[in-house]
Amino acid sequence: MSADVQYAPLPTASSKSAPQSSGKAAVAFLRFGSLLAFAAILAAFSLTAPYFLSVGNIGNVLGQSALSGVLAIGLTVVLIAGGSNVVTGGIDLSIAANMGLSAAVYATLIKLGYGDLTAAAAALLTGLAIGAVNAAAVVFVGIVPLLATLAVMNIVAGLELVLTENTVVPASTDFLTAISASDSFGIPVLAYVLIGFTAGATAIVQYTPIGLRLYAIGEFPDAARAAGLPLKHLLAGAFIASGFCGGFAGILSVSYLSGSTTGSGEALLPVVVIALLGSVFSRRLVPTIPGTLISALFVGFLTNGFQLLNLPSTLVSGVEGLLILIVVSATTLLRKREI
Repeated sequence: MSADVQYAPLPTASSKSAPQSSGKAAVAFLRFGSLLAFAAILAAFSLTAPYFLSVGNIGNVLGQSALSGVLAIGLTVVLIAGGSNVVTGGIDLSIAANMGLSAAVYATLIKLGYGDLTAAAAALLTGLAIGAVNAAAVVFVGIVPLLATLAVMNIVAGLELVLTENTVVPASTDFLTAISASDSFGIPVLAYVLIGFTAGATAIVQYTPIGLRLYAIGEFPDAARAAGLPLKHLLAGAFIASGFCGGFAGILSVSYLSGSTTGSGEALLPVVVIALLGSVFSRRLVPTIPGTLISALFVGFLTNGFQLLNLPSTLVSGVEGLLILIVVSATTLLRKREI
């Protein structure tokens, strides 16, 4: 007697493409859903919050978003080069503290009688030095970025307290006044600084071979290593670029606040939210500089709307934490589904 043998059907092209098509649909849903949520929030606040869509308020949001936007761009570069896994991939938790120390250096030098050029150069060098320390700890020592930058964050915050003696260091110069001013339409100069900085970062990261290599080592490290790309040098450069953004944001912070200020670490949560949420506004759920700008405006208008409605600031922090949870969960599930 011959036993009946049942053969498993061979996978067809349609069965292979089904998970891919569903994955693309999920990505599209997440992306356009985020844009619709952005539009819905704008519509809701325009109906409930007074003067929300006025030119002056829009300019105010752009100006307020300059600091967090510049910091988030630096964090985005690290996410691109190190991978978007927040535990084992690229992350820079020291970037907000970097801004605080750089601002303290700038304000202190102005107080001592130095010029803006010297103070600005010192602030940028401070940011670059912090980025170099992060790069050395992560790339050459091999410490996980989450732990390395967390340790550097605490060291930098301590240095700021020592330098300023935990007090506000005032600073006022013609240069700082010019940056904090507004044009005839009521648009702050900081808004134009944010747009120009974003344009420059976009040109470098999205349209040059350096940017393509950063994406390669972040998304496909094995293939990049096989292709002979210098992974360590590129990743170190990403942390140094993030440090530069921290120093640059420090200069903007002195202008915006008329001096250094304590508690700059409180800016870390919004910056992380903006950087992670920026990937949702891209086509393939990968971090991009334009996506980070859209995300910065999203968070900026959200915070501004809460302020106009006199809602407590603790609610804003809760919403920001919820956004992190949603974005990380959604992107993680989608990547697992693609695998």
